Amino acid sequence: MSDSTIGYVHSVETFGLVDGPGVRYVLFLQGCAMRCQYCHNPETWAFTRDNAKTPQQAFDAAYRYRNYWRNNGGLTVSGGEPLLQLDFVSELFRLAKAKGVHTALDTSAQPFAPDDPAWMARFDTLLQNTDLLILDLKEIDPVRHKALTGHDNANILALARYAAQKGVPLWVRHVLVPGLTDDADGLRELDAFIRTLPTVRRVEILPYHTLGLFKWQNLGIDYPLQDARVPTAEEVAAAEALLHVRDYPDAPQP
Repeated sequence: MSDSTIGYVHSVETFGLVDGPGVRYVLFLQGCAMRCQYCHNPETWAFTRDNAKTPQQAFDAAYRYRNYWRNNGGLTVSGGEPLLQLDFVSELFRLAKAKGVHTALDTSAQPFAPDDPAWMARFDTLLQNTDLLILDLKEIDPVRHKALTGHDNANILALARYAAQKGVPLWVRHVLVPGLTDDADGLRELDAFIRTLPTVRRVEILPYHTLGLFKWQNLGIDYPLQDARVPTAEEVAAAEALLHVRDYPDAPQP
């Protein structure tokens, strides 16, 4: 087993209900290069080499919960940023598919490297065993995206196009922060981009919340959105209308 296929796990959720269809076993991996101003898991940023697992160990732990999944649940890998541990996730998903387990990858796509043939070959191997890609599109404007996350979004949008071209089903998520990621023109531009992706099956608005604020405080990190507020139900509904969330086949039932 090479070092690249050892995974470094932050935590697990054994009965997840939002990170893919059905009941999910959600594996949260360590490490993320993005520094999103509203991040609710800043403790996953650091890439520490504790809680190491082989893909087989990680899969065996997940598979014990298969009775919860029934016919529509499965395994989701999130983070942090799972693509920073691409080979581990790829082998984990290979093991899952060999047992008929539905696999979902929850990613912000920042590590996507379309100009690196070796990286892309490894990514293609991962996609072969990925049933669903859950993609966080945080901001469509590249300048605003960099201000929000510390990174440009060109390769993130490129991953969305690439996965769609490969026929991978997509769920798209957008965190709605009043005064930051909720302007109507930006949402219309995001909607236009999403509509170019033929495999999108669901679009979700995730209302901003402050449940992760205590984590920033515990880590001694200054929280940049001290004055941000939770969006109202009316603001969420307006954003959902602009993104036409009800138009997609996996849209949640009202």
